[in-house]
Amino acid sequence: MRTIVVYESMYGNTRQVAEAIARGIDPSGGVRALPVSKTGEINPGELDLLVVGGPTHAHGMSRESTRNAARTAATGLAGDLPLDPDATGEGIREWLASFSGVGGKAAAFDTRFDATALLTGRASKGISRWLRKAGFELAAAPESFLVDKATHLLAGEEQRAQAWGASLGVTPPDAWGDSA
Repeated sequence: MRTIVVYESMYGNTRQVAEAIARGIDPSGGVRALPVSKTGEINPGELDLLVVGGPTHAHGMSRESTRNAARTAATGLAGDLPLDPDATGEGIREWLASFSGVGGKAAAFDTRFDATALLTGRASKGISRWLRKAGFELAAAPESFLVDKATHLLAGEEQRAQAWGASLGVTPPDAWGDSA
């Protein structure tokens, strides 16, 4: 199955989740997790499954202004937030906006603070809307993976991401409905 996991990550958590999802889809390493900044040669229409994820910023998908704020926070007074090496440039929102009439199967995920989605928002819902708008059929309901207030991935989330990745190839769409 030709599959790729594309992610945007500011502090490394979404990258870590994307890599776990890729391992879940194919434990032998045949599925790559790529930052959105390195997707230039990818033709989403040639894939069997496209998995897309990003961090939740200001209740939804990141924008240039929220990415700038995240980069500033990483280099600010505390300076203890590790900035992901691929945290510069275009984000998932801009990348998805370039697609039209693509088709195929896709899935969306995000990372967000450990609180109710009513308070935090969910980037995965916006990602799934952009994927459907581009012509993709969702292979799973949008999923969130949680971080604590210090932006560390919660215990067990990496394993949950791997299990979610493993389920992507076998979950019948009628089992989850369209909750996005």
